[in-house]
Amino acid sequence: QVYLRESGGGLVQAGGSLKLSCVASGIAFKFSTMLWYRQAPGKERELVGNITSTGFTNYVDSVKGRFTISRDNAWNTVYLQMNLLKPEDTAVYYCKTRWKNGDYWGRGTQVTVSS
Repeated sequence: QVYLRESGGGLVQAGGSLKLSCVASGIAFKFSTMLWYRQAPGKERELVGNITSTGFTNYVDSVKGRFTISRDNAWNTVYLQMNLLKPEDTAVYYCKTRWKNGDYWGRGTQVTVSS
């Protein structure tokens, strides 16, 4: 059974930082591309970025230079380091992976950035 669990969300002031974690189980983590999404109130879920099994990363333009995705295969964990946070970064953040032709999501962690 595939299981993804996010943590690390919270309330932070604009300009601050947070680091999210997502622990995976039930997959061959070191071979898996891991993705971070977010969904703000009243908006569609959007891709924030991803990290491939080889460590290559991609980001949506709105977070480039501020967010960094990394992974620790020893701990089956993917991270999202968020710096210079803005109120518009407020959202529920989800990690996602694809395993054996199925898409799997975590339950999300709330990030709230106050102005």
